[in-house]
Amino acid sequence: MDPDAVAKAFVEHYYTTFDANRAGLATLYQDGSMLTFEGQKFMGSSNIVTKLTGLPFQQCKHHITTVDCQPSGPAGGVLVFVSGNLQLSGEQHALKFSQVFRRTPSVCL
Repeated sequence: MDPDAVAKAFVEHYYTTFDANRAGLATLYQDGSMLTFEGQKFMGSSNIVTKLTGLPFQQCKHHITTVDCQPSGPAGGVLVFVSGNLQLSGEQHALKFSQVFRRTPSVCL
């Protein structure tokens, strides 16, 4: 498993989905997932997606500047740091953003 390839594929999928259909991000989170957003913590897929779909803008476009990653833990996880610009519909200037993900392997039974 190449961590860089995993990170880049995940980031492309995540932000493409975020920009087109935030509710579609639900499958990328688990019950034990947590989102910390501006000091608030949201636990579980449902709560995270409720937060993301409730953000005060409907249309946006992420422009990724950097994707840095490293292996995380013996089970094959990946720590991913993303930075870039977020262009909101109707706004002249883009916002800077950064986000960190800890991706862990999914277990299919």
